[in-house]
Amino acid sequence: MTDLELRPPSPVRRPPLPTGPLRPLPTRRTPWQALHAAVLRIDAATPTERDRAIDVLRALAIAGVVLGHWLVSGVVLQAGGHLVGDSPLGHLPGLAPVTWILQPLAVFFLVGGRVSARSYATARARGIGYRLWLAQRLARLLRPATAFALTWGLVWLGLVLAGTAHETIHTLMWLAYSPLWFLGVYALLIAATPLVHKAGARIAVVACLVVAALDASRVLFADSGWPDTLRLLNIPAGWLVPYCLGAVWAAGGFTRRRPAVALLLGGGGAMAALILWGGYPASMVGVPGSTLSNLSPPTLAAVAFGLAQTGAALLLRGPLRRAVTAPAPTGPATAPRSRARWAQFLWAAVALLNLSAVTVFLWHQTAMLTTTVIPLGLGHTFPGLHTSPDSLAWIAARFGWIAVFVVALLVLATAFRDREGARGNRAIINQ
Repeated sequence: MTDLELRPPSPVRRPPLPTGPLRPLPTRRTPWQALHAAVLRIDAATPTERDRAIDVLRALAIAGVVLGHWLVSGVVLQAGGHLVGDSPLGHLPGLAPVTWILQPLAVFFLVGGRVSARSYATARARGIGYRLWLAQRLARLLRPATAFALTWGLVWLGLVLAGTAHETIHTLMWLAYSPLWFLGVYALLIAATPLVHKAGARIAVVACLVVAALDASRVLFADSGWPDTLRLLNIPAGWLVPYCLGAVWAAGGFTRRRPAVALLLGGGGAMAALILWGGYPASMVGVPGSTLSNLSPPTLAAVAFGLAQTGAALLLRGPLRRAVTAPAPTGPATAPRSRARWAQFLWAAVALLNLSAVTVFLWHQTAMLTTTVIPLGLGHTFPGLHTSPDSLAWIAARFGWIAVFVVALLVLATAFRDREGARGNRAIINQ
């Protein structure tokens, strides 16, 4: 037999001990530190040449529309068990001046005109044709709108198959789909951007005259039915006015305060005169039971109100810009900041809202309706949610539900935010 040779095991080689100073283990960030870091990243990702006032105005317009709808759109449970829509404005006419704050659609169209005009000018400079530019702009509206419409189409089908009362289905569908009219008008105005870009001021004047003429036809031919049908042209014409002023702004207009002051005072004075002596309602939104609405379609009073809002928005550019811009560090170079300033927190909120602007606008009524319907399915009713909006107590209770609506909207916006744009392009939206 072969002899076996036993060898001692080879020694285990151990890594040499470090001779330099030991690195401290990375500390785990708290949620508060992570929040500060995220806010600082958003602020750092914003180009220095970006006019942040534009985004603040858009965010304020969206927030105003959302809050306004939540406060003036009531859903009442009737004795028969079905739901109908109602509004505190129909019971408390003294609340009409509140709509002067909670109806900021003119500001949204002003910003939209400015952004679209600049985007079109940039596309032309890069050699991008009108069709491609328009397709890209409309895709940002159509993707979230299509997902929204299909979702509510399935909800409608489910309600019909479940035998839900016709009144309830009509109320829910009307409130849910109501934001779509805005996107239709906005898409039409985007398509008209090349004309607006060339002659924005003149088109704005013509649009004002069209609204005035169609409003006059309603008075002169009160016994005929055609003026009401023809006044539907006021929908694009009325919102074309602030959209054109936005294009004028993009072209370098409104660099001085005087035109903005003239718009504010002139528009506000004209609106007051039309309300006091022209027979127009004081509310800038529709009121149930009213024979005339300033919003559907826009009236001359609504156009004047939009001019006043435009002037106010232009005057607020500087303060709003400063509110969301942290002062630059001075002195010798220092270590990067680890805590965000209040201005940076405000800017982060504005930027995030702008990134999901269309989604928030489309789904905010759904958030309110979801919060309203779920308790009914569980057999519960609550004041400010299912009761008639005929008292100040309803308003107070409604304010208590706003936080719940916000939570529901956050859930919906998170679920559908990818429909608004590609994930890779969400660092900072185009201006």
